[in-house]
Amino acid sequence: MALAGAGMISMIHAIAAEAAGVPIVAVASRSKERAAERAGQIGCPSVDYSELPAGAAVVLVATPPALHVAQAINALRAGASVLVEKPLATTLAAADRLVAIADDSSGELVYAENQAFAPVVNEALRLIAELGPLDYLDVRALSPRPNWGDFLQPTWGGGCLFDLGAHPIALALLAAGDDQLESVTAMIDHAADIDVDDHAVVELQFTSGLTARVEASWREATTTWDLQASSGTGVVRAELIPVTGLERNGEPFGLATTPDNVDTFVHDLGYVEQMRQMRSLIIGPSGTSTSDPVDIARLMDGRFGRRVLEIICAAYSQAGRAERGDETPEPIPFRGPRESTPHELWLEAAGSSQ
Repeated sequence: MALAGAGMISMIHAIAAEAAGVPIVAVASRSKERAAERAGQIGCPSVDYSELPAGAAVVLVATPPALHVAQAINALRAGASVLVEKPLATTLAAADRLVAIADDSSGELVYAENQAFAPVVNEALRLIAELGPLDYLDVRALSPRPNWGDFLQPTWGGGCLFDLGAHPIALALLAAGDDQLESVTAMIDHAADIDVDDHAVVELQFTSGLTARVEASWREATTTWDLQASSGTGVVRAELIPVTGLERNGEPFGLATTPDNVDTFVHDLGYVEQMRQMRSLIIGPSGTSTSDPVDIARLMDGRFGRRVLEIICAAYSQAGRAERGDETPEPIPFRGPRESTPHELWLEAAGSSQ
């Protein structure tokens, strides 16, 4: 694997790669200094973006969202597979282009939703499937405001919902299973000192009548990520951060312990299993996967990432209209502008020049 991007998330993937037996052969970054620093930590060469895939079978794209599509396409056209960080792209037009090119490529395109590979999530989804038709689904990702990177700049593409919200939206889709999403409503807000949103509540209306609630926030002093689902037959609750835990009908449900010599955080949030399944997808099963071989990796493809982005775009657009008094849900598929970022959709729908 080669790393496109040398930020914090690249080191998490590097730790997971080591645990999964995936060697890192090169690191590239916008900053030659950062690339050299990360490469030195890993023990591999640093290269320019133009040199990727640098002999690697897989390129991890962990750069700012506006660079994802171009770098993923370059890797695919060079014959490599791609693991692309969330969000998939900054616009639906760009996401559609990436998915179309991936369809015609020999390499695989996998969307890096690590929580889909987390052991607690996989066990929770199995228990949720046993509940039958759901009547309640709530997924939260609550964290302090990031104090690094460009997350607070409109040029990133969006704020809290665009970046952090991609995780709970993905989990809501997985928990809902085959239930078809029909429409989206949203409340999005921002603090006075920033232009992008730092708090969002999204409601996903499914064909069955289920209304799933998703909350993403950068306003919390501590980090809490959790999921709860219920039906007439029971309740399942999963906690991802700050501690990992699972309950069925109020009773603790046992989870496998973290293997020795594997970082607990990286393992429990799914990064190690994601890397193992990526390896299996490219070169065959290693015999160490804890899930059905490559099943999740095949599900987490470009189309899934595009689906998450579509919901995010619909939510921003509907929230903007709601600010003008139009609270009509936004239908899915989303028929709004394809070239606008989520932040731009919000402003355009609200009629704001902010």
